[in-house]
Amino acid sequence: MEYVKLGNTGLDVSRLCMGCMGFGDPNRWIHKWVLNEENSRPVIKKALESGINFFDTANVYSLGSSEEILGKALKDYAKRDEVVIATKVYFQMHKGPNGNGLSRKAIMNEIDNSLKRLGTDYVDLYIIHRWDYNTPIEETMEALHDVVKAGKARYIGASAMYTWQFQKALHVAEKNGWTRFVTMQDHLNLIYREEEREMLPLCKEEKIAITPYSPLASGRLTRDWSQTTRRSKTDEVQRSKYDATADADRLVVERLASIAEKRGVPRVQIALAWLLQKEPVTIPIIGATKISHLENAVPALSIKLTSEEISSLEEPYVPHHIVGFN
Repeated sequence: MEYVKLGNTGLDVSRLCMGCMGFGDPNRWIHKWVLNEENSRPVIKKALESGINFFDTANVYSLGSSEEILGKALKDYAKRDEVVIATKVYFQMHKGPNGNGLSRKAIMNEIDNSLKRLGTDYVDLYIIHRWDYNTPIEETMEALHDVVKAGKARYIGASAMYTWQFQKALHVAEKNGWTRFVTMQDHLNLIYREEEREMLPLCKEEKIAITPYSPLASGRLTRDWSQTTRRSKTDEVQRSKYDATADADRLVVERLASIAEKRGVPRVQIALAWLLQKEPVTIPIIGATKISHLENAVPALSIKLTSEEISSLEEPYVPHHIVGFN
C-alpha cells in the first residue's frame, strides 16, 4: 500500500480509500444490494490487512447502519489512532423540520449522532454531502469550524457541487478565519469526466485533495457490457447516472477491456490506474462488497499506463450532462 498526505495537511492516508456505502441494512435504505453486518466485517478486515487506513461513510448510508457497522468493525480490528474515518452530513435523516440540510442545528445534531453510531469521540474528516441552497454558506462554514474547534472533527471536506459553490465556500472560510475544506469528493471515472473542466484545476491550485467516488462507475467499467449483477438490476441511482450516455460509454469500456486483456489484468486495475495517474487525483474511493474486489483493486497501485494507453482510453469520451448534484 502507498500512503500520501491528504491535500495540504500532514495527515497520512492510504492511496485507496474504502467506501462504506455498501455496508448497512437493505431494509433501511434505497439500496437493496448492501451487505449486512455479518457479511461486511470480513471485507472491512481485509481492507485493513491490505494496508487501507482510510474509510469513508455517511450518516445517510442505510440511515446510520453503515456507520454502526464500520465503527464496531474498526473497534475490533484496529486501533483508533491508526485509522482515518470520514463521514458526511446533508441528506434526510428524519421526517419533519430540520431533518436534513446544512443548518447549524442540523450539523450540530448530526455530528453527535454520527459519533455515537461510530463509537468514537471524533472523526478525522467531516464532509458536507451536497450544497444546501436553503442555508447561507456562512452559517454552514461557521458551524463546521465550531465542530473542528470542539474536537469532534480533525478536518472538513466537501462533495459533489459546482466549482463556483466550492470556491465561494473556500472564500467565506478564508475571509472569516474559519476552517477550510481540505478535500473534494467528486464524481470522476472513465465514463464521467466533467470534473476535469473546472473542479480539478481549482483543487490543484488550492492544494485540495481529490477523492473521487464511483471510480468504477458502479461496476460498469469492470465487466462486459451485457453482463448484469444484482446491483446493476436494482440500483436506480446508477441508472440515473449512466443510462442516458450508454452508447457513448460503451466505446470507452471496450477500449478498457482491450487494454486489460493485452496486459493480462482485471479491468478494475486499468480503470483505477487511469484515475491514479489523473492529476491532481489523490485517493479514489473504492466500494468493495467482496474480498475479491479488494484483491483485484490494490494491484492497480503498481500499474503505470503509457501515454498511448491513456490516449486510447480517453479518446472516445463525449461531454455528459452533469449528474450527482442537486
